Amino acid sequence: MDVKERIEAIKTLLARYNYEYYGLDNPSVSDQEYDQLMQELQYLEHLHPEYQTPDSPTQRVGGAVLERFVKIIHPTPMLSLANAFSEGDLRDFDQKVAQEVREYSYTVELKIDGLSVSLRYANGYLQSGATRGDGVMGEDITENIKTIRSVPLTIPYKGEVEVRGEIFMSKDAFMKLNQEKESQGEALFRNPRNAASGSIRQLDPKLVKKRNLDVFMYYLMDRNLASDHYASLMLLREWGFHVNPLTQRVATIDEAIRVIEDIETKREQLPYEIDGIVIKVNEYHLYDHIGYTAKYPKWAIAYKFPALEVETVLEDISFQIGRTGVVKPVAELRPVMISGSLVSRATLHNEDFCMERDIHIKDVVLVRKAGEIIPEVIKALPEKRTGNEIPFAMITTCPQCQMPLTRKMGEADYYCLNPDCEGKHLEGLIHFASRDAYNIEGLGERILTELFNRGYVSSISDIFQLKRHYADIVEIEGFGVKSMDKLLDAIEASKANSLDKLLFGLGIRHVGAKIAKVVCQYYSDLQSLMNADIDALRMIPDVGEAIATSLTTYFKDAKNVALLDELQELGLNVAMRATKRVHDHAFSNKTIVLTGTLERFSRSEAKERIEALGGNVVGSVSKKTDLIIAGSEAGSKLEKGQALGIPIINEEEFSALLNNQSTSDRNEGGSL
Repeated sequence: MDVKERIEAIKTLLARYNYEYYGLDNPSVSDQEYDQLMQELQYLEHLHPEYQTPDSPTQRVGGAVLERFVKIIHPTPMLSLANAFSEGDLRDFDQKVAQEVREYSYTVELKIDGLSVSLRYANGYLQSGATRGDGVMGEDITENIKTIRSVPLTIPYKGEVEVRGEIFMSKDAFMKLNQEKESQGEALFRNPRNAASGSIRQLDPKLVKKRNLDVFMYYLMDRNLASDHYASLMLLREWGFHVNPLTQRVATIDEAIRVIEDIETKREQLPYEIDGIVIKVNEYHLYDHIGYTAKYPKWAIAYKFPALEVETVLEDISFQIGRTGVVKPVAELRPVMISGSLVSRATLHNEDFCMERDIHIKDVVLVRKAGEIIPEVIKALPEKRTGNEIPFAMITTCPQCQMPLTRKMGEADYYCLNPDCEGKHLEGLIHFASRDAYNIEGLGERILTELFNRGYVSSISDIFQLKRHYADIVEIEGFGVKSMDKLLDAIEASKANSLDKLLFGLGIRHVGAKIAKVVCQYYSDLQSLMNADIDALRMIPDVGEAIATSLTTYFKDAKNVALLDELQELGLNVAMRATKRVHDHAFSNKTIVLTGTLERFSRSEAKERIEALGGNVVGSVSKKTDLIIAGSEAGSKLEKGQALGIPIINEEEFSALLNNQSTSDRNEGGSL
């Protein structure tokens, strides 16, 4: 066998082994044997580059580092599905289908918690891969897609075809990635979905390959290639795509519900995260007859699992001081996965909470994510006690400076009143540099703590004078010249921030981001704000006695005045930047609630965009709420909104409204 024949033989073997591993879930060779063949192929192609072809497995990491992602327009928009939250919702869906057609079946698929992807093939070769983006236009991630072994570079079909699926990261790969990041002192990914999303958007394909991403394909766009949806999935499997092995075809909604119940019991044992089940009418020829609403197809629905409550052990209780001096108990948990995240700490709120629920160290406790975001202990399970548990006891001195704590009359929290407490100072610095406040990129908690402990930063003004310590800091492990230059550039750029960012960053009690913005719209420069008396401040909407008193007290303190004078001398902007408010937008004068996790926006970014368009973002749902924007894993706020009949939109519709697009062709959940 000559070299060219050997290369082709190895390529054929590797393609077959990939299919066995991902398509059939039944590998016939070990990873070591696979790797040996890959190494031989790399060696032969190195010696004979004339025989290397674009479909070679060695080209999965053949792309150069990208400067940015270009955009790809989806020929057919990548839409969402309507959501179901109960058995009743599923039966309502089934009744509506039955009103339109008589004989039909369903395909039941796992709703993988990842990010949607579109793959396009022509003449049997992978041409492009794109993220969902806003549903109409996504990012070209072709080179990164090639690094995923479960994505075939070639398929036996020679026509043009588009296949859609979900990129994800397995639980094991997620744990390994976070362990590596932790060992390197880097910020950890919150959950596998965020890890997958962040990984596939790396500009260097070699880094993407190291993340061990996977993909399940769930839709073949050309309906002429198979008799029905389930048959199309089996065809994709034959072509070498990774199709979820738990996908089932069922005859009735009763069978579909039984599948859901079965999967829910196995959910925690799956090697990947899911957040629901997708049910689709199986017969393609019925789709047009069943029809579409203005927002979604009537022949499919996404059932969302309820929020998980998980048992674990409360190993210990620590106490954490905040920037205002409040000291709160924190549950140190035996690590446990909840809604896709590894949770090892959770809030215990305050002393009253712990005493009312009879919390003990070493208790078995029930934990969930409040609003699917913040881990919290719900209750202890005293029936599981062994006798070795230790009752909760609130500390009496500050965990940082050891000064006595004070509990104010009518309040549940304890405070450290020591003005020189280093714990308060550090938390204040972390708050100032945070994204919601002064948003200094690269100056996160870990970096600030290191600089604080080494004595380079002890006040806000020190942040803007870090260059004085340049020679010393670049010698610290993990910094270096490049990192330090980048940090100094970010600090310099932040000086242009608007006055409201500075006001919020100062950490004045009762002055949150929203109040800071409201106040600065009335007092648009720092000096006029400092000169405002308590009565004038109380006239501002949403500013009551407590806020007005807190502001005037802060600006009367000589130390605070000296800090602000120093910040002005260092070049910080102390005026409110004009913000164009749109008063004829859909969000104008509307009370809006954000719930769940948004993929393309942080909570603060979404809030800022809404307020810039005249909307008012609040934290709870009531009869006065005009609109709810629901991301993935939305919880009780969404349910309350549905009960009250409040209009609800998803992230795609939100993005469309931000861009003044029509939402008539957007949907409410799931993926299609």
